[in-house]
Amino acid sequence: MSYTNHFMAVVLCTGACLLTGCQSESDESLSTQQVDGQGGDEVVAMADDHSGWWCREHGVPESECPLCDTSLLADFQAKGDWCDEHNRPDSQCFKCHPENFEAFAARYEAKFGERPPAPTM
Repeated sequence: MSYTNHFMAVVLCTGACLLTGCQSESDESLSTQQVDGQGGDEVVAMADDHSGWWCREHGVPESECPLCDTSLLADFQAKGDWCDEHNRPDSQCFKCHPENFEAFAARYEAKFGERPPAPTM
């Protein structure tokens, strides 16, 4: 076998290995977590995924997260519910008011029967 044939064989084998066996989990399993709650299986969004009921990144329901859905920002700011230091609603600023997380956590617990994951931001 010539040098070119050896080189092509190595390239093909490497490519085949990369395409078939390197990914251990599907993209979907990396971006969502199945949670068995009341009413069947529910999907909770992982960080940077906004398809679930709960925003794992910010620790609030996704529909109430103005950091993910910027169309909600103006309403919070108009109500004066804004933390200038952390650039988020004051009612959702768990850095200034860690006790506020408990109200959101209680809603998560009522829906899923367990404590919510800690916010990452």
